[in-house]
Amino acid sequence: MTDPLRDPRFFADPYPAYDRLRDAAPVQKVPTGSGGHYSYLVTGYAEAREAFTHPRLSKNTARFFESRPSNRDLHPAVSRNMLTTDPPQHTRLRALVTKAFTPGAVARLRPYIAGLADELLDAWPDHGPVDLVASLAVPLPVTVICEMLGVPEADRAHVRTWSSELFAAGEPQRSDAASHSIAGYLSDLVAAKRRSPGESLLDDLIAVRDAEDRLTEDELVSLGVLLLVAGHETTTNFIGNAALALLQHPESPARLRAEPRLLANSLDELLRFDSPVGIATFRYSTEALTLGGTEIPAGVPVLIAPGAANRDPARFPTPSQLDLDRTATGHLAFGHGIHRCVGAPLAKAEAELALGALISRFPEIRLAVPAEELEWRHTRLMRGLAALPLVL
Repeated sequence: MTDPLRDPRFFADPYPAYDRLRDAAPVQKVPTGSGGHYSYLVTGYAEAREAFTHPRLSKNTARFFESRPSNRDLHPAVSRNMLTTDPPQHTRLRALVTKAFTPGAVARLRPYIAGLADELLDAWPDHGPVDLVASLAVPLPVTVICEMLGVPEADRAHVRTWSSELFAAGEPQRSDAASHSIAGYLSDLVAAKRRSPGESLLDDLIAVRDAEDRLTEDELVSLGVLLLVAGHETTTNFIGNAALALLQHPESPARLRAEPRLLANSLDELLRFDSPVGIATFRYSTEALTLGGTEIPAGVPVLIAPGAANRDPARFPTPSQLDLDRTATGHLAFGHGIHRCVGAPLAKAEAELALGALISRFPEIRLAVPAEELEWRHTRLMRGLAALPLVL
């Protein structure tokens, strides 16, 4: 059997592959890469939800790879961050950043985000064509998280490039090089902020490290890298995927213009319909377990696919249809359990304000090329467009 996640067609449209896999078994052994390596892939909704919180599935990848030689050269700040820890370490690290992403904190950011969205759209030409990814979906969340972390404006293009290259599927050397670039940059930024402190979230974390000693220096850098990358990657894909979904259902933008309050309630359905995270980050079995009727031995990778789970007809009837009236709460686009995306409130606010401004300002917007000609990013973890050319 070939690796179903390496088929070139998978990047453009993973859902037929997800459906075939789920129909065969909601949890199954699949080859991953070369050399006889394999993982267990979870595509069913109930099974994915259980896997996200299963006590025998660990995120401590450092422990997994201790006895397994690897030719990878990922920087430790990328390979060993909050996402690759279990409690109590994960609990301690998450508590240090959660307050920056609470609904209240995000509500205070909304005027800034709305103004930024308007500023970006003001720069669009009167008629187009324009690439929504490059001119809205990327710069909006990148600017917001860089402002929160105190990243100078002159450095933000580099941050975006390194972040994108981290997720390059099938190009490990490129990903590894990017990990060293972004980790080195964060180390330099921490040093610069120690010399000249400011009021950013990164400054707050430095203060915790230096005064309260609740962070090691390595943890400080890795947390900064994680916030910088995760703080915009998911949202960039969310905005692009949602815009495309709405444009492919022309009645939807018209309805949202007529009923602006519906947009906030539609965000969960847009996330479910085309999840910005296709496959969640690495887990492995610490002991043998049974999941979805499948026996999983100890010590093997387990991959959970929110993109597949969110299209499971056992949980969401007619899952391939976009239904703005659907109650899609419970989707797994942001994960589930203790590792659920801490930045989910910010991502939803950014997408709501960006899409709302787009729909209201450009009522005749349409795709500049046929949908089948759109280019998708070649990454299995993320699900997102490389570009979305539009005519205004």
